[in-house]
Amino acid sequence: MAMDKREAQHLLGFLRKLPNWILLAASIFFLIIAVFALRANNQRMIELRAAVFVADEQDGDVEGALRALREHVYKHMNTDLAAGDNAIKPPIQLKYRYERLVAAEKAKNQNTNDQVYTDAQDYCEQQIASGFSGRGRIPCIQEYVDTHGTPEGKAVTIPEDAYKFDFASPSWSPDLAGWSLVLAALFFGLFVIWIVSEYILHQQLRLHN
Repeated sequence: MAMDKREAQHLLGFLRKLPNWILLAASIFFLIIAVFALRANNQRMIELRAAVFVADEQDGDVEGALRALREHVYKHMNTDLAAGDNAIKPPIQLKYRYERLVAAEKAKNQNTNDQVYTDAQDYCEQQIASGFSGRGRIPCIQEYVDTHGTPEGKAVTIPEDAYKFDFASPSWSPDLAGWSLVLAALFFGLFVIWIVSEYILHQQLRLHN
């Protein structure tokens, strides 16, 4: 419905009495707060990630450090530690944990081979009568060890999820950064609406003149 000249003049006068620059200033103010809050989120993530690497190197509470990092990333924007489609490697790789796991697996294989050799001697003693110095059992023992033992020099495989981690942060989070962005967008939207409304009222008055 078209607005008459008196109504247009009244609304235009009302809008001109209110300082619309306050809306723009408020938008810029909250945007600045958001920038600093986003930076703080990221800095905290970097600190927690460093704590994970220190705990890994010192064989400390790696799980606790990972938990603190994961909770921060999941709750705050601008803290992303996700690998992504184009990433060469995950953001978190625990070098020392990997080395400890490899050493433990090798020790386990060695213990297994020692036990297999003992079992082979017992088995072959039962299967083959004792010869001179027990040499007649050597092929039997070798065959048993080859069948049941772990080959020397076999590559140790460690599951990647045991030492590689990545965490994705939300696109928006209900923290200082997130709410500041909402308020910055809200005040800027009101500023734009104000400018557009003023323009439309000017056009309405031109139609009545």
